[in-house]
Amino acid sequence: MTVSKRIVLHFPPRLVDRPIVSRLVKDYNLDFNILKASVSPAEEGLLVIELTGERTDYDRGIKYLTDAGVIIQSLSRDIIRNEERCTSCGACLTICPTGCFELNPETRCISFKNEKCIACGICLKACPPRAMEVHF
Repeated sequence: MTVSKRIVLHFPPRLVDRPIVSRLVKDYNLDFNILKASVSPAEEGLLVIELTGERTDYDRGIKYLTDAGVIIQSLSRDIIRNEERCTSCGACLTICPTGCFELNPETRCISFKNEKCIACGICLKACPPRAMEVHF
């Protein structure tokens, strides 16, 4: 059975310069999509990824990460849009780092693509009518 999960990886400074994520592909047959990254040499790293593969490979890959010292956090919150509150003002369009919001040039309405969302929360602060909400 194939699984696909969004997770947050926290790398301590001693692991930042090691090819940890590439081993997930090579040794554990997992695919990954980097949703957000903040990794600097000699500092803590943060990586939000969507990890996909067969359940047994996924479980083995997660064990590898934890054994290596990577702290794993489930992306357990979801950002949703309250359609009744949204006015399509456009405040969210330019601030979203993953392009979750798209403007329809014909209707001038903004759509929200939840599958692109990494739950960073930037849109929560930017939305004047407070149409963006967090659900845990």
